[in-house]
Amino acid sequence: MSDAMRRATAVVALFSNQYFDRTRWTHEEWTSIVARRERLIPLAIEPLTVADIPDILSAVIRKDLHGLDEQAAISALLNAVDGPTGPLVKPGFPGPSAPVRTSPDGFGGQRPRLPSGAGLIPQVWNVRDRNPHFTGRENQIALVRDGLLGGRRTVALHGLGGIGKTQIALEYAHRFASQYDTVWWIDAEQADQILVRYSELAGRLGVAKPDGGAEHNARTLLEHLRTQDRWLIVLDNADDPQSFEGLIPSGPGHVLITSRNPGWSDRVHDLNLGVFARSDSLAYLTARIAGVAPEQADGLADDLGDLPLAMAQAAGVISNGMTVDRYRLLLTEKTATLMANGGPHGYPAPLAAAVDIATTRMAADWPAAADLLRLGAFLGPDLIPIAWLEVARDQLATVAVDSDDFMWPQAALQPLARYGLARVDHETLQIHRLTQAILRDRSNEADAAAAEDDVTVILSMATPPDPDIPATWSQWAALTSHLTARQYSAARHPRLRKTLIQAAYYLIRSGQLRAAIELATALFQTWRSSLGDDDQDTLTAAQYLGQATIELGNYDEGRRIIEDTLGRRRRVLGEDHPETLRSANDLAIVLHGLGKYDEARQMDEDTFHRRRGVLGEDHPETLRSAHNLAATLDSLEEFDEALRMGEDALERARRARGSDHPDTLHCAYGLAITLHGLGKYDEARKMKEDTLGRRRRVLGEDHPETLRSANSLANTLRSVGELGEARRMGEDTLERARRVRGADHPDALDSAHSLAITLHSLGELGEARRLDEDTLDRRRRVLGADHPDALDSAHSLAVTLRGLGELGEARRLDEEALDRRRRVLGEDHPDTLRSAYSLAITLGSLRQRPTAVQLLKDTRMRSRRSLGNDHPLTEQVTRDLARELTASGKPHEAQRLLNSLKTRQVRKRRRKS
Repeated sequence: MSDAMRRATAVVALFSNQYFDRTRWTHEEWTSIVARRERLIPLAIEPLTVADIPDILSAVIRKDLHGLDEQAAISALLNAVDGPTGPLVKPGFPGPSAPVRTSPDGFGGQRPRLPSGAGLIPQVWNVRDRNPHFTGRENQIALVRDGLLGGRRTVALHGLGGIGKTQIALEYAHRFASQYDTVWWIDAEQADQILVRYSELAGRLGVAKPDGGAEHNARTLLEHLRTQDRWLIVLDNADDPQSFEGLIPSGPGHVLITSRNPGWSDRVHDLNLGVFARSDSLAYLTARIAGVAPEQADGLADDLGDLPLAMAQAAGVISNGMTVDRYRLLLTEKTATLMANGGPHGYPAPLAAAVDIATTRMAADWPAAADLLRLGAFLGPDLIPIAWLEVARDQLATVAVDSDDFMWPQAALQPLARYGLARVDHETLQIHRLTQAILRDRSNEADAAAAEDDVTVILSMATPPDPDIPATWSQWAALTSHLTARQYSAARHPRLRKTLIQAAYYLIRSGQLRAAIELATALFQTWRSSLGDDDQDTLTAAQYLGQATIELGNYDEGRRIIEDTLGRRRRVLGEDHPETLRSANDLAIVLHGLGKYDEARQMDEDTFHRRRGVLGEDHPETLRSAHNLAATLDSLEEFDEALRMGEDALERARRARGSDHPDTLHCAYGLAITLHGLGKYDEARKMKEDTLGRRRRVLGEDHPETLRSANSLANTLRSVGELGEARRMGEDTLERARRVRGADHPDALDSAHSLAITLHSLGELGEARRLDEDTLDRRRRVLGADHPDALDSAHSLAVTLRGLGELGEARRLDEEALDRRRRVLGEDHPDTLRSAYSLAITLGSLRQRPTAVQLLKDTRMRSRRSLGNDHPLTEQVTRDLARELTASGKPHEAQRLLNSLKTRQVRKRRRKS
């Protein structure tokens, strides 16, 4: 080294705190060159204080490289060596600028940078403390880093439980913290937590709306991240890849996933993680256990199968006073006992033995900690708020609590961390799922029952307010993760039934329908077998199962569940009981979804009148029935009565629940559709825009009700001639609906149908045809050929085919749609009249004018009688009838029709003015 420095023209020295560590013996290096000041170029690559630097050096270090990106660091280095420099890239010949390459060498837009100050922690950071005992895994961390920098941007670490996936992610986050401006850690075991955690990050980044709701703010965050770099999102324990569709951030930042599921390999770059290499095991045990001999460490690692979780617990016990040899003897005995009894299920025998030793040892010294550990084993594997324990402290039977101990439970939890049995911080604790499983398996029946009773107390006392209110959804998300993790045992406790039912309702209201079905099914099956088919909790679980099923578009199965529930409630509770009326309301909704509008109307009217008599006119459930009846009347195109009911329901809902409550927005949505049906497009547009804005803010961009509002507004925009905006909104809504609900869901098919009509209006007939044909095929398969929605698609496709000149196929579809609509809806239903009108136009195009004129006359007569002279359909039929009469040689009759139409339009304009 000395010879090399003597030969050097200049010496560039990169100084860090570690360089000056006395154990590194660097004193002679820097003293040998500091005298040659003209040949020394000293640079700092991390923040150094005067106290860190020897006095003789502090005066000569003249340039900091930390906190700079690659280009800035190169410029600073060259400036230090040669003085100020010009551009690093040779200028090109004057002319148009070449495209800027923002991601050189495939680094995905994020290049390494030198460490920054402020403790090297990004400003936006929520990562737990670094594991001070982390050892080894250098190759795996390098592979993670290479994967993220290599343009992939998302890396999944997968492997069995207990092998240290979370610890590698934690070490990566801390080690490379200075490379990011934002690092956000999410415990992703329960997918319904993801939107809540994204919403929290949106708040930290300043892009959230305070009252925007979790889903809206989460989507806002994902859009924001697409345009930013230097962020890291860690999704820890993300075990179901399908649950994360559309939820993995994209853009120039990085995503690190840990999972037990190898299925991530089909979606992202993945790394399979195994147990420690023996060298890592030896390094870990040597660092953790003072004075351990190499052969002892090797034997212990062999006994524990190199499993990191087991070694952490072994080190915790040995560090607290047990000898290595004694520990190995106990481990051998307990493992042999486990294997003699058939072996443990779902986890390695050495780990089970290690947990047993650690808990036994801790219980001897810290019985209060052992009580809390046993209790925590019966909660879920997600974070457990310590506040839950504080609230329930006086009600817990398995934990001894001194009423005067103001340090409980924080002080009692610390031994869990010392023995490697849990992670504990100021606000939460978390126990590894394998540790929980082992502790539950070791508990006898009486102890398990007592612990589950206490868990019931904790969860019931943590129950948030009304899940109808979106502001409570973040609290429900945290609680539901523990309820669903232990739902079978939780369902058997009467005290938790109300909380579990509310959790299922929360999942429905927040749009998490598959999770709602899973929970409601488990509750229904458990309670039906233990409480009976007619028990009220069983029937409530069935009610929510039916609701979630029809929301997913499975109307036939939903109807079966709802009709059975209604029949039982009528028999057990009577016709007018509020629970019976809830099931009656559900049946009316499913009948409407099946296109059975007359049956739905009868059920809606009966339920509305009963609720008004039993609950009162302003009760929320009465208002829901009023809205549902108005919607059914709208589908029957009885617009005047629908308008009267809709306006009254909206006014009452605003007064009772406020303008932003989801029920109020539901009423506003329905009323706007009625206004559109009446041809009052300007009023409809104004109300639809207001409702969509509120739903986006309250429920989120991708909530099913928000998507319905967006699709409805797109329809009105098309009707007022704003085709470009209608198309943009229609395409966005269709993409979201397919992603959120699936391509075959009725809501997604509604969006596809609407977009096809818009494309037709824009003259893009080929694209409209493709979408029409696909939608018709799906609607026939999902809903049936006679469903009103399928008939809408058949009608739309016929119109498109006529525009393409395929008149024969258009006529066939028109005739089929008209025949089915007459049979299903009746001769005078507006949709039937539209099919008749479309067929007449097709016949006219085929030069079959007498038949076309006769059909147009009949259609006009029925439209005037059903809808009135001023309805847009009546006016449209009148104009086309006049055209066909003129082409048939009857110009005087045609002119009389046009004069009459013009007179009515003048009167209508005068009335408006």
